[in-house]
Amino acid sequence: MKQITQRSKCPVSFSLDFLGDKWSLLIIRDIMVYDKFTYGDFLQSDEKISTNILADRLAALEQNGFITRRVSAEKKNKIIYELTEKSADLVPIIMEYNIWGAKYNPDGEQALIEELKKDKQKMIEKYQDKIRRNLGALS
Repeated sequence: MKQITQRSKCPVSFSLDFLGDKWSLLIIRDIMVYDKFTYGDFLQSDEKISTNILADRLAALEQNGFITRRVSAEKKNKIIYELTEKSADLVPIIMEYNIWGAKYNPDGEQALIEELKKDKQKMIEKYQDKIRRNLGALS
């Protein structure tokens, strides 16, 4: 895992330093939207991330405060990954990515988009609340 260094004082550049690769955002999306929480869950995603990239991105996301990891209560050799408050702040960005992607990829998933079109703010709050409830469950 490479160390992330800030390249400039530009907020867009700073954001891309941490989230500029597709895999990091897809892992966050998988936890946020699709309730995937384990290494195996992420490997089952349609995008087919390789195991070495997945391990690297999970470590980087944890190191930089986007996710936490804990041992499963049911199975001691299973690690559960969960989003942090820092990731909850990404919900509006992920939702905008969904809207933009659906507009230019009409063959993509449309159910979430239809819900977003009805009430975007409600959807943002729904996913942020879900993340925050999980945070409270860890305490």
